[in-house]
Amino acid sequence: FRLLLSTNRYSLSAIPMCGRFAFYSPHEAVTRLFGVAGVADIEPRWNIAPTQYIAAVRAGDEGRHAIAMLYWGLVPSWAKERSIGARMINARGETLREKPSFRNAYRRRRCLVLADGYYEWQRSGGVKQPFFISFTDGEPFGMAGLWESWKDPASGEPLESCCIVTISPAASVAHVHGRMPVIIPAEARAEWLDATNTDADRLDRLLVPWAAAGLVARAVSRRVNDARNQGAELVEPLGSPQDHA
Repeated sequence: FRLLLSTNRYSLSAIPMCGRFAFYSPHEAVTRLFGVAGVADIEPRWNIAPTQYIAAVRAGDEGRHAIAMLYWGLVPSWAKERSIGARMINARGETLREKPSFRNAYRRRRCLVLADGYYEWQRSGGVKQPFFISFTDGEPFGMAGLWESWKDPASGEPLESCCIVTISPAASVAHVHGRMPVIIPAEARAEWLDATNTDADRLDRLLVPWAAAGLVARAVSRRVNDARNQGAELVEPLGSPQDHA
């Protein structure tokens, strides 16, 4: 697989909650932590934006977990056009049971979006400062996601798309933003991905803010505001005044 780049430029004012993240871990680490193959062909990215294709783990054949490249922006099976996905990159965990766009996927089509960290913006006066939120040990993690299959009514072209589930933030990052993606801990990944598990009460118990230690938010360069910018320097903590430019 290769991550496909969008030519769209997301302006800072258009960035929604949980609207950017990074995934660049070596494939050996992802294979070890998530038990999936096919990671080696995924291009490292430090500034992933909506409407691009992103790496996710989901249930595969014979109970195995598999990597899939999914369009970021969920397009429900009943949608008339693909463009609806650009408005559905996130799903609020508190209302998954109720929303027609998400409730069926919540019961039957869940995934883990692979990430090394995600970006959020904190407003200070007239400036929005980006923060990179990740684990202090540098390990990648799985963000709770939902996926759907859709077929273009005009061309018949199929599309598999996804969104990221959000919840109220953990105490360690609440000063940055009022929402965060649901991070599924290692011991609950199998339960989240189990397509035969349609018990919403069990699933709801997984939709909680990250409670364990290790999650940290670091201010980073505002170069991340432009989705065309890439490179490991985007996730480096600010160290000098010029880093803010």
